[in-house]
Amino acid sequence: MENGAVYRSTTEAHPGPARGARSGLVASFTLRRLKKAQLIIKLLHLVLSLLAFICEEVVSQCTLCGGLYFFEFVSCSAFLLSLLMLIVYCTPVYEKVDLAKVKSSDFYITVGTGLVFLVASIFFALTHDSTPAELAAIVFGFLASFVFLSDFFFMVYEKRKEPRPRKPEATVSEPLNA
Repeated sequence: MENGAVYRSTTEAHPGPARGARSGLVASFTLRRLKKAQLIIKLLHLVLSLLAFICEEVVSQCTLCGGLYFFEFVSCSAFLLSLLMLIVYCTPVYEKVDLAKVKSSDFYITVGTGLVFLVASIFFALTHDSTPAELAAIVFGFLASFVFLSDFFFMVYEKRKEPRPRKPEATVSEPLNA
């Protein structure tokens, strides 16, 4: 069997018009699905949780390490979940998944992450050794948890603003005074 039948060349002599600098996933990446305020909040989730994670990773020694390890797990998880939700909102995945499921996932991930991040920050604040890296991680942890929780309250506010469909009233075919 000739190699040409199995293998094709990996480069094209003349790429088509669909190819170029913005092709593939980059071409479909968009920030337009989120309002400006929501985008800023989502980016703050990402940046603050990453900064909290980096600061606690700089800590070289600890006496009570349970709080540090819990904070490490939570800050890393918060960063990854924030990144996941941002990817869902900004890529074609958003169009392939039901909008209600995306909003519901974002809602529960945000409130869960915010509450657990707050607990981890409090626990770490109670067990830290007062090194500058630990203090910076605690500050970023509290800031991140407050941003997550404020995003949750913003989502609750937006959800309550939406008009709710009313149930049709039951019609009675017989008189009430019969």
